Amino acid sequence: MQKELVVRKSPRLKEYDYSLNGAYFLTICVEKKHEILGRITVGAGLSRPQVELSDYGCIVDKWINKISEKYECVKIDNYVIMPNHTHILLSIQGNGRDDPAPTTGKIMGYFKYQTTKEINIPGFWQRSYHDHIIRDEQDYDIKWNYINENPEKWEEDKFYRFK
Repeated sequence: MQKELVVRKSPRLKEYDYSLNGAYFLTICVEKKHEILGRITVGAGLSRPQVELSDYGCIVDKWINKISEKYECVKIDNYVIMPNHTHILLSIQGNGRDDPAPTTGKIMGYFKYQTTKEINIPGFWQRSYHDHIIRDEQDYDIKWNYINENPEKWEEDKFYRFK
């Protein structure tokens, strides 16, 4: 008896052009949610919990900041690197003529490739990523605040492994 392969459903919206000008909230997880990007620290005069990045987390930070160098029409508006995942709020502002804007998939492919190559752990990231198309200013503000508040809500986070 031959085992049937599972056909994965695409998490992307059908017919949507992910290179359109606008803002996007993206979440990328470490494979098996291993907490190797850093740790949440509290105390020592800190007003609120902070993320202390590991060497791997510093590599991720470096490549997030290189996205805008690679794609001039992409701006990283806000981001947070958590122990086992990363949230990025980015904006695409392409001119749409001679040099089309990259899709979020192309951006994430570049980011994952570069970080995995430098970290040198095959399969470092989970397959795919979660995306949310920002619909309006209120939606943008909600995602912005979520990023800023994520370290202090770490133990409530769905990616927190030790509940």
